[in-house]
Amino acid sequence: MNLDSNIFVAGHNGLVGSAIVGELQRNGYKNLILKSKDELDLMDFSKVESFFKNNNIEYIFLAAAKVGGIMANNTYRADFIYENLAIQNNIIHNAFRFKVKKLLFLGSSCIYPKFATQPLTESSLLNGELEYTNEPYAIAKIAGLKMCESYSLQYGCNFISVMPTNLYGNNDNFDLFNSHVLPALIRKIYLAKCLEDDDLESIKADLGENYKEILRDFKISKNSLEVWGSGNVRREFLHSNDLARACVYIMQNIDFKDLAKGANGGEIRNTHINIGSGKDISIRELAYLIKEIVGFSGEIIFDLSKPDGTPQKLLDIKKLQNLGFSPQISLKDGIKMVFENYKLKAKNS
Repeated sequence: MNLDSNIFVAGHNGLVGSAIVGELQRNGYKNLILKSKDELDLMDFSKVESFFKNNNIEYIFLAAAKVGGIMANNTYRADFIYENLAIQNNIIHNAFRFKVKKLLFLGSSCIYPKFATQPLTESSLLNGELEYTNEPYAIAKIAGLKMCESYSLQYGCNFISVMPTNLYGNNDNFDLFNSHVLPALIRKIYLAKCLEDDDLESIKADLGENYKEILRDFKISKNSLEVWGSGNVRREFLHSNDLARACVYIMQNIDFKDLAKGANGGEIRNTHINIGSGKDISIRELAYLIKEIVGFSGEIIFDLSKPDGTPQKLLDIKKLQNLGFSPQISLKDGIKMVFENYKLKAKNS
């Protein structure tokens, strides 16, 4: 990529997309093409086709997706598979048709089998049953990965896929119903801390006038808060800024042909790249770490009647490291940054 290349960041308002935009801007890239949902419906093929016709797009970061936590994934199963397939099909196919120089597709570590050997290597893809609660989303992401691989193999495109681990960052979704575990824990523990401090003003600024009902529904009090599951499952977390650095690095330095080398028996598969921290933590340990950072002294109650999800998801990042990249932000430092940012926004909302 040149500094004046036309770069389309699909999903630029989200956690991943906004981090990629920030990293590109810090590196001096000038011609970023950014479209909100209101400006461009990525699920509408004709609108996406027209967008490609009218813009000389050279590079694409495909970060647009319908995302959510375990509750949302399990509840809106049809929405998750349909919307994600539509978005990525429209963008990847038009990227081929309009001769985009390079595309980077962002998947998710949930593509791997539920009981795959840990840490998860790229070669464990499609070697077992997926976790049920997010199976539709995972299947959509697998399809996107295979589209990139297939278009590159058949048509000589330079389409690369990366599989990030669980992400968090300053532009995360903190919605109590459909957010992922880390931002949900930050918000719940923050609210419990406000209750502990009798800080009603901050509670109202965060939740609005119906705060009592919301706190009751999510079982948050000044003495305790509830967390889904046993807390024993283990997860790996990566700050969105580290992911953005990795994505820009890969776009600058790695091509599909580099990833297709060394195929066994002529079969080229699993060309995607895991992006993670290489370290995991139990949800119980994570909850207590956030509790310490926030300063809440109450009890954390784990609801064993709720599902845990996959027992462990730790990515093997040797491939990424061999390509010359390693993450920099520790989990504790990253959570501190995100919490301070969320607290400031919550108080000023």
